[in-house]
Amino acid sequence: MTDFDDLIGSETVSFGVPVSDKKQLFELIARMAAEHAGVPAPEAEAQLFDREKLGSTGFGDGVAIPHGRLDGIDRPFGLFLRLAEPVDYDSVDDVPVDCVFALFSPKDDGATHLRALARVSRQFRDSDFVAKLRGARSADALYALMTDLEAADAA
Repeated sequence: MTDFDDLIGSETVSFGVPVSDKKQLFELIARMAAEHAGVPAPEAEAQLFDREKLGSTGFGDGVAIPHGRLDGIDRPFGLFLRLAEPVDYDSVDDVPVDCVFALFSPKDDGATHLRALARVSRQFRDSDFVAKLRGARSADALYALMTDLEAADAA
């Protein structure tokens, strides 16, 4: 298990999120980023789409890690969404995505961004961890699993 408590808070973990496609997903992530970090939602959304043009952030097995770098934040933060239904994401394996960890980092701190991205990616390549996330039945259980809280056993 991992400890993402420096990247996420209970308010940035969502369960059963209803979106119909990647565009709607990115719009929602941008709104959530704006609410959480006070960044302009259009800037966050543009960062996600700009990064996606370089190649899909859906890396397989139903998992995606869309990410971007933003002005106005001083440390990385993440948003985790477990979707109600998988959506087409143009992932490398063509499997629709249902687990999404969006990561935003300070615009001028590429090294911090890469370290955070590597950490998240490494954890989400663990199929047992992802299976536990898929078995969780609430946002609280997801948060517990992702932050190693004692309540993780209740997931």
